[in-house]
Amino acid sequence: MTMKSLEEYLIRENYLTKNDLEKVKGIQLKTDKRLDEVLVEEGFMTESEMTEILATAAGVPSVNLNKLYISPDVIQLVPEYLARKHLALPIKKDGNTLFLALSDPFNILAIDDIKLATNFNIQVVIASKKEIQKAIDTYYKLYDSSTTYKIMEMSYEGDGLEAAETAPVIKLVNTIIQQAIKKNASDIHIEPQEKNVRIRYRLDGELVEIMLINKTLHQPILTRIKIMAGMDIAKKRCFQDGSFQLTVDNHIIDIRVSTIPTVNGEKAVLRLLNRNRFLLNLEQLGFNEKQINSIYKMLNIPYGMILVCGPTGSGKTTTLYSMLNYINKPNKNIVTLEDPIEFALPGINQVQINPQVGLTFADGLRAILRQDPNIIMVGEIRDQETANIAIRAALTGHLVFSTLHTNNASGAIVRMLDMGVESYLLASCLVGIIAQRLVRKICPRCKEEYLPSESEKAFLGVNSEKIRLLKGKGCNFCNHTGYSGRTVVGEIVYLHSAHRRLISKRAPLQQLDRVSRKLGYRNIKQNGIDLVYKGITTVEELMALIY
Repeated sequence: MTMKSLEEYLIRENYLTKNDLEKVKGIQLKTDKRLDEVLVEEGFMTESEMTEILATAAGVPSVNLNKLYISPDVIQLVPEYLARKHLALPIKKDGNTLFLALSDPFNILAIDDIKLATNFNIQVVIASKKEIQKAIDTYYKLYDSSTTYKIMEMSYEGDGLEAAETAPVIKLVNTIIQQAIKKNASDIHIEPQEKNVRIRYRLDGELVEIMLINKTLHQPILTRIKIMAGMDIAKKRCFQDGSFQLTVDNHIIDIRVSTIPTVNGEKAVLRLLNRNRFLLNLEQLGFNEKQINSIYKMLNIPYGMILVCGPTGSGKTTTLYSMLNYINKPNKNIVTLEDPIEFALPGINQVQINPQVGLTFADGLRAILRQDPNIIMVGEIRDQETANIAIRAALTGHLVFSTLHTNNASGAIVRMLDMGVESYLLASCLVGIIAQRLVRKICPRCKEEYLPSESEKAFLGVNSEKIRLLKGKGCNFCNHTGYSGRTVVGEIVYLHSAHRRLISKRAPLQQLDRVSRKLGYRNIKQNGIDLVYKGITTVEELMALIY
């Protein structure tokens, strides 16, 4: 396709009028710039919109370079001077084909030059000019051949301190962390294998392999991370924990580091805690309007107990922090007991549990009650002693928040009773229960309609042949998963007198569920089906959650 064909495409698809085109071409002649560059500069469209138009017009795919990791062996195929000369970036190789990102798909000179230099067949993909320039700056500095090979040739006996303080190792560690933050990863896993080191990110709840790096870089990387986290670099055969902070794009990121010894060396997991993701307004959590109103009713009660339930990784901490942030006022004394403290909340007194020195949830709770608190948050109720102290605190004028690992709201009641809490005490103090999960959202860039299967229709409880649902086809934006981001799906029960009567009688879970349904409370599956019909998530995702 030629630039002339692009002009015809823009007119045909009503992006420009003929008069607009003549005006733009006049500017192009004066400035000696490309047509697409003038269109962006004159405000006819954004750079990202122009990239998509070029991709469609030229019939080649577009890529988001911010969401890609490019390995050193691919970058080093194209000399830096050629990459900068043609604003071209190699992104992957497949056999004898090299995939090359260009902002101008009609740049035949660039394609021929790089084909001649690499002896590869060239497959063009399109990315924005800014993304390509930024990626060239990042990758060619990171993978500078002289320093990269110098690192790999070094001896890493001992603790690797000398190598860990070299510029290339520092750059590599920073890049791994910064790319994870840009991709909104929640965790980074650095895992030594027999012959290499595997780097994986947890994206939207799923682990995704990002890169494999040379095994000789393992010890310098681990040493560098330990130095940043204030850990002991000499200890390699014991469990260690540490933490540090980074500021990325004006966002404070708290990073919690944990290491364990494995047969192939130390494995490290870095938990990335973005304060902007934790300190959300209640409306931003993802609950529906009726559920948000129930939460506000709970928070307006001056004393009692509110439980947040769900498995590990279901967003319980985010919900708790959002509720605490809402009720955090200068006239309130709020104290929390956490294990671990995710990050510091301004205006709230947070206590780190440390069983090794005798500071357990139960002991900490007893001490807190002597500190004149209004509101108490207990990170998790794990035993009868903690449960009973928390119940007494809720009955004596304190608002108590805590979590339990149960699947639904009724299960939380049964769990508390099984711990040995007196039924009449629980019935008196329990205000409400929030049970929740996180589901992946359909990627907005590649969502498409489809006809559900018979098993999906059976799950939804429908038999119509006309029903159509949405799913993600998979694209570069979502790493070809069909999903981008997560939202909460939950069951919120604000306790009614009917619940309290059943709790006092130690009624089974099924009876508690029936009362909740009669009162209009919907369970996680029912609320999840609403999200499917709204095109927010898929039946497949919901089925995996429920089953």
